[in-house]
Amino acid sequence: MVQALSGLASASSLFVIASGLTLVFGVTRIVNFAHGSFYMLGAYMAVTIVPWLLEIERSPWLFFVGVLASAVVVGLLGVAMEVLLLRRIYKVPELFQLLATFGVVLMVQDAVLWIWGPVDITGPRAPGLRHGVEILGQRFPAYELFLIAVGPSVLGLLWLLMHRTRFGILIRAATRDREMVGALGVNQAMLFTGTLFLGAFLAGLGGALQIPRVSASGQMDLSIITEVFVVTVIGGMGSVTGAFLAAVLIGQLQAFGVLVFPKITLVLVFLLMAVVLVIKPWGLLGRPEPAAGRAALPEGILHPRGFGRLERALLWVTIAAACALPLFGDAYAVKVATEVLVFALAAFSLNFLVGNGGIVSFGHAAYFGLGAYAAGLLVTKGGVPMEPALIAAPIVGGAFAALFGFFVVRLSGIYLAMLTLAFAQIAYAVCFQWVEFTGGDNGVVGVWPSAWAGSRHVYFYLVAACAIGAILALRHVIYAPFGATLRAARDSEQRADAIGVDVRTHRWLGFILAGAAAGLAGGLYAFSKGSIDPTMLGIPMSVDFLAMILLGGMQTVMGAVVGAAAFHAIKDVFMPLTDFWRFFLGAAIIALVLIFPRGLGGAYGAFRAQVTAKTKAVRA
Repeated sequence: MVQALSGLASASSLFVIASGLTLVFGVTRIVNFAHGSFYMLGAYMAVTIVPWLLEIERSPWLFFVGVLASAVVVGLLGVAMEVLLLRRIYKVPELFQLLATFGVVLMVQDAVLWIWGPVDITGPRAPGLRHGVEILGQRFPAYELFLIAVGPSVLGLLWLLMHRTRFGILIRAATRDREMVGALGVNQAMLFTGTLFLGAFLAGLGGALQIPRVSASGQMDLSIITEVFVVTVIGGMGSVTGAFLAAVLIGQLQAFGVLVFPKITLVLVFLLMAVVLVIKPWGLLGRPEPAAGRAALPEGILHPRGFGRLERALLWVTIAAACALPLFGDAYAVKVATEVLVFALAAFSLNFLVGNGGIVSFGHAAYFGLGAYAAGLLVTKGGVPMEPALIAAPIVGGAFAALFGFFVVRLSGIYLAMLTLAFAQIAYAVCFQWVEFTGGDNGVVGVWPSAWAGSRHVYFYLVAACAIGAILALRHVIYAPFGATLRAARDSEQRADAIGVDVRTHRWLGFILAGAAAGLAGGLYAFSKGSIDPTMLGIPMSVDFLAMILLGGMQTVMGAVVGAAAFHAIKDVFMPLTDFWRFFLGAAIIALVLIFPRGLGGAYGAFRAQVTAKTKAVRA
């Protein structure tokens, strides 16, 4: 009984946070990764405001006044984010929205570190709710019982808001058909601003209510956002009632999963999401995404001519500089160049999916990490030399991509992207919790190359040969009929299907190719680093890959390579300069989304097109 009540308390807290994300996505279609940051800010605001109020009088009412005040402050911060950032990216693809809001996450993390410091802050317990309640012979915290009541209360208040107020009716209408609401003359800017306030308020309320249970810490945002996404997707994007049902399911699954399946507790939640999306592609109570109004990927510079003369010259200069680097550069420069080549291959493989195939993957690091684990475990536990281990890396990456992709390509839009994230988190959880085989969070050390490649210079040339060869192979596929078919399906799935293209099969094969290339990159990275650990499969690694292709330019052929080099250079420049490098990196990502939405490669392509047009005009 106590276990079930504990699960309900967790479910209630989770629902309060997830309901805000559900409302925001339903109205704005924004994939708000910064929702976890609002939750964290709610907790930090509460540990600041509530103790100050309790110094006046230790009253339960003042405690909850402080909690509500903290949520209001966070709601106002949500309005600031909407006005300054989100209004400019409502019509861009989900990938750009995700990266822009992830930039906000990075900035908020360092802002919290600067304001409150690195030490966790314990909040006060709620006056009047510190005691335990006797339930069937067992004591249960009174505050947990209060939290159980909060979830249904918020659900009831949201129902009244959505059905009895004009603002709520507009939210429901925008969730069904945002374009029609705009056509009827509704001020969408005010509607979106109000929805962001409500969503951020609920996230801040969820964080503020947690301070009697957990300490406020700088890791709260990323620890909660994945579960919130899971609740939102399982319930159905835009469905508040669905979010409530999903939160209850997940709360009970976590409460009893610890007892029944103690070694796979991290897997259970994402396994549930994967199963729900496979059976019901739009969640429990969700609706299919409207075809109209969904942003397309920006036009790129794919063209059959490939490189021009200038590009070929720059390519050969770059290759010559890379070949000469080990001869003239120091060990650190060689190490950085090796990592740039590895990440360039991983980013290129993701861009093959996103830019060429229109398949937005939020979990591409899974295949990178699985390739690394395949190579590393074969060497350390199987005694296999580096050469066959490197061959096994793309095979394993491609095999898991075939398994996951079989289900992924059946979906579209945000549900497809979230299913890729679910499979990636399942892989991460297995590597994290299977301690006997993978080493858990400690990972595995001693993943060294063969004796002939033991020199960092020699290994650099090996990585260069493998990475450049794989990139050129994928580039050949892009210009081949198979790549053209993927682009046709990307631009219009209905038309491609009408002319006889098996869209699902082509996307599945493209998914396998991209997974195999990412697996090879992971194997190369494992031998370069000398160790493997679960962070190679984590969400931050996937976001790094997404940032690389955004920086280089989606739907550009070689933009991912440029983006990988530029992204790595930015991190190497900012990280040594300040402890708050995440703030500057987040600001750079946001600026990139706003100023260069087509990336460096896309901006160069547009510039080249303008120069060519002017040249032709002058000649004419």
